Amino acid sequence: MSDVEIKVENIVASATLGKSIDLPQVAPALEGVEYNLEQFPGLVYKLKEPKTAALIFGSGKLVCTGAKSIEDSKKAIHIAVDKMRTLDPDIPTEFEIKVQNIVASANLMKTLNLEAVALDLENTEYEPEQFPGLVYRLGEPKVVLLLFGSGKVVCTGAKTISDAQLGVEKTKERLTELDLL
Repeated sequence: MSDVEIKVENIVASATLGKSIDLPQVAPALEGVEYNLEQFPGLVYKLKEPKTAALIFGSGKLVCTGAKSIEDSKKAIHIAVDKMRTLDPDIPTEFEIKVQNIVASANLMKTLNLEAVALDLENTEYEPEQFPGLVYRLGEPKVVLLLFGSGKVVCTGAKTISDAQLGVEKTKERLTELDLL
């Protein structure tokens, strides 16, 4: 059934270190870090490999964005934490990393009449004057899909890659059932 190929565009993951971080103290350990409290309440650490950004807050919370795989988001968080630990040895070595959001894209390979979709498909929002896509909320898996007239689809809100895949497949199935694809 998996005839729609999805492409992971972005993974957002977070970690809580359970200890407050002295940002001015650990900032020097991170190359190319942006730290301007007036603009943003944390450090922005851009990594080249994997190509991601880690947002580091004084509360001890980290958010990694930009990864294309769950492994890369975990790797990026570990790299940032290990570098910070060189200046603050009390930073814990054990912490939980949680995937907060996966954004994936797909192409249904057929154009969509979004007005017809908005009329026949449940749980949709479509206001073309404000946004060119139709918003479709699925209950299971709990994801949101943006459908475009071109047949392109963006799935957001997934916690696993398989949920993103399933969300796109169920949407295609439902559109086919309603004779909209």
